Amino acid sequence: VQLQASGGGLVQTGGSLRLSCAASSITLAYYGVGWFRQAPGKEREGVSCIARSGVSTYYLESVKGRFTISRDNAGNTLYLQMNSLIPEDTGVYYCAAPVRSISCSGRERDYYWWGQGTLVTVSS
Repeated sequence: VQLQASGGGLVQTGGSLRLSCAASSITLAYYGVGWFRQAPGKEREGVSCIARSGVSTYYLESVKGRFTISRDNAGNTLYLQMNSLIPEDTGVYYCAAPVRSISCSGRERDYYWWGQGTLVTVSS
């Protein structure tokens, strides 16, 4: 299984980025999948997830209304649209998939497969 995250970069406050997570040897549509991030000097935290149904989603309180998670089942790719970025959003963003869970979870322990991470830097 491989999860390839991309789309990170340097952006000014108020800008936007769209992260992508291309999957191979796993069908993302079968599982609840998510995005996590790790800021410098901090623990990794769950940012967003989407259940297999595509209806149930979770967002970290601080990103609600600014980030949108989506999944392209045909392309087997997970996305995170990030708008109105602020410096506190800076960090390495990881996509993650479980072994069998279909529900949405913001907890690290519920995931098994992880992408390599993509760096997002928001300047003030």
